[in-house]
Amino acid sequence: MADVVKTSKMKNSAKGMSKFFKDVRHELKKVIWPNRAQLINNTATVLLACLVIGAVIWASDWVFTSLDKLLGVLK
Repeated sequence: MADVVKTSKMKNSAKGMSKFFKDVRHELKKVIWPNRAQLINNTATVLLACLVIGAVIWASDWVFTSLDKLLGVLK
């Protein structure tokens, strides 16, 4: 009895995995992949955004460090 239940669960599991991978393949066919120009443009945008955000964080750190030193001297 227990063997029948295990076999049945394994078959269902294998069918489920098979269906999952078929669905994944089907969904990947729907994806609109970027062409080379779009990829370069998007990469440049991300790199520029990283540089701008990094500069803002660096500037904020410098300002707050300077204020901390100034306030430390005044104490």
